[in-house]
Amino acid sequence: MTDEQDGVGPAADGAPRSSGAGRRARPAGNGTGRRRRRKKEHGLAFKVFWRTVLGFVALGVIGIVALVIIYLKTPIPQPQADASKQVSIVYYSDGKTELGRFSTVNREDVTLDKVPKQVRYEFLAAEDRNFYKNSGVSITGTVRAAWSTLSGGQEQGGSTITQQYVKNYFLTQDRSVKRKVKEIMIALKVDRKMSKDDILQAYLNNIYFGRGAYGIQAASQAYFGVDVNKIDASQGAFLASVINAPGLYDPQYGAAAKARANARMIYVLDGMVKEGWMTPAERAKAHMPTFKTYNPNAQQVSGPNGYIVSAVRAELENKLKLKPEDIDRGGLRITTTIDKNSQKAAVAAVNKNVPSQTARLDALHTGLVAEKPDGAVVAMYGGTDASKEISAANDAQLQGGSSFKAFGLAAALQDGMTLQTQFSGASPLVLNKNSAKPTKITNDNGEQFGMLTLQRAFAVSSNTAFVRLNQALGTGKTLGAAQQLGIPPTSPGMKDPVPTDILGSAAVRVIDMANAYNTISAEGKKADTYFIKKVSSVAGDYSYNSHPNSTQAISKGIAANLINGMTGPLKDTDGTAHSTAGLFNRPAAGKTGTSSHYVSAWFTGFTPNQLTVSVGMYAGTGKKAGTVGLDKATHNSSFYGGDVPATIWRDFMEAALKGQPVAKLPKSKDVKSTTSYSPPPVTSTTQPPTTSSTTTPSSTPSSTSSSSSSSSSTSSSTLPPSPTTTTTTTTQPPSPTTPTRPSTPIPPPPATPGVQPKASEPQPTP
Repeated sequence: MTDEQDGVGPAADGAPRSSGAGRRARPAGNGTGRRRRRKKEHGLAFKVFWRTVLGFVALGVIGIVALVIIYLKTPIPQPQADASKQVSIVYYSDGKTELGRFSTVNREDVTLDKVPKQVRYEFLAAEDRNFYKNSGVSITGTVRAAWSTLSGGQEQGGSTITQQYVKNYFLTQDRSVKRKVKEIMIALKVDRKMSKDDILQAYLNNIYFGRGAYGIQAASQAYFGVDVNKIDASQGAFLASVINAPGLYDPQYGAAAKARANARMIYVLDGMVKEGWMTPAERAKAHMPTFKTYNPNAQQVSGPNGYIVSAVRAELENKLKLKPEDIDRGGLRITTTIDKNSQKAAVAAVNKNVPSQTARLDALHTGLVAEKPDGAVVAMYGGTDASKEISAANDAQLQGGSSFKAFGLAAALQDGMTLQTQFSGASPLVLNKNSAKPTKITNDNGEQFGMLTLQRAFAVSSNTAFVRLNQALGTGKTLGAAQQLGIPPTSPGMKDPVPTDILGSAAVRVIDMANAYNTISAEGKKADTYFIKKVSSVAGDYSYNSHPNSTQAISKGIAANLINGMTGPLKDTDGTAHSTAGLFNRPAAGKTGTSSHYVSAWFTGFTPNQLTVSVGMYAGTGKKAGTVGLDKATHNSSFYGGDVPATIWRDFMEAALKGQPVAKLPKSKDVKSTTSYSPPPVTSTTQPPTTSSTTTPSSTPSSTSSSSSSSSSTSSSTLPPSPTTTTTTTTQPPSPTTPTRPSTPIPPPPATPGVQPKASEPQPTP
């Protein structure tokens, strides 16, 4: 018998096997012989689903228990210190010496019965229509706000009036999840502890309305000049609307803000009708109210420092994105870049040199900005009183005059020319001589020059030589270089390239001129201007540290040659600032600028890679820069950039750099053409594009464009915080033809009758 033979033998488990092949074992059971049904097993998906459900239920239970524990352990804290005790303070760069502080809070509490009933309901219609029904918390609004916080999105509304009151009165303004949970718990407790009317009264007395006003009584006075018990339904609807975002809805910021306020008021008033709190007939009578004139500088720091405080506030709002209420009562401690000694030197230099014996002194304005290579502003003078006049340093826009010749020189060096390239300085130069209105360009007092190297032409500021240079460069190259170095393309005149734009018909701010020259000083590295070094808060819920950055706008070699080429106005015995800024006993470079009819006068200069300072002056009352000639305002026969502005510059630099190392001029370098800038886009111009023709020793570069260096003055204005970002679509101009460089001197053109504007850069007379 083989191993495969049927038979009785041990089973695999050692038990005896049943006899008989294929015989089935009798199932155990009741003896009926029925087969037992096998238990069905669920699939993996079923198990995962129910285990997930049970997990969520468990988490939910744990979460509820945790929330209950948090609720029980969260006390209603003491109110935050009054806003007046949490005022934000601005310090000099040492972080210890106070420079100024933001206005103390305008606030006056009132009882709820002083607020007209209809006005109360307008706030409910705007912020919390279920106020008298809810438990103090909006679940949907809270979830939406929490998601926005977790995802890093924009801060969301949706909180109840109770939550808003808790946030503003008990908590800090940080956006953490922990603070939001705390807000919810305190709101639930406050809703149980206080009556709805008490909560509403506290809310109306603490909310920020803009214009420095906290509480509805202060807001009624700030916007309408009346007590809260006198405001009508239209005024109440506006106040209920403006709290949503005072910087966006206050009509003081222009037509766009007023339109937004109008749309918000419609939402509020329609909500009043929907809720039955106002009849359609009453709704039909509602209108945009008339507002009280508001002076945002009324409570500013007085004197020159007020302009710095204003600039710091603008940077907090625009760059750091802080809200006005965060700034006013956030208990911020702001350390600026302003050096105390440098600021003192700026004020002293202006006071010493601005003419004092004149009946029109009130019409004379001086702006000064001193900037380090990384963009830090160490001193700024904008005027005598920030509460009375706009800043001559960072608000007013002045014609640039021959300060723009530095940008033309930068364009020339990038385009392959050298400081030794020559152009004729003969005067006059007539543009469009065959047109009905030819334009004649002259040097100051008709002064004649022969052939001039670019370095010499820059030193003596020859108008005719630089217009000829601009023709050779081609349309837009000078304005393109100005933009490349730091002049904003939005400045008036920066989008209208013409042959004479090199004479500075565009209008710029002093702070922008300082920044553009600072790029040259820093060997071509362009840095953004900034005033704030660091920020902290008393509550410890906010901190910021500046991180300056720069980009290489022009090559280091080009910048080195440009710096050396710009020493002429100081070093050259015929230089336009030789007798003033030239007396400064350190290596330095710079340029004067005097516009037509003396509507503005400039000197901007620097010690390389150390300190850049721009001084700009204009005359005129109100918000118009250059409405009065500087010569008339000071009762002088002339007023040049090489006179008072250059002297202010020298006196400031001597004081500000006292004890500091002496900066050296960089070595000139042999560089190749590195034209990398683009001409600015043309949006409006009455002239066709400039074309350049091949030149010979007997021909003169010509232009079909017409221009006058006596461009009209440009108005200055105070810029409010921009509520929206506007995108402007522009088109590029036709590419200019590549000009042929003059290989031999270009002779002056024959004198031709034409329109005679005054030179953009008059030369100082002995």
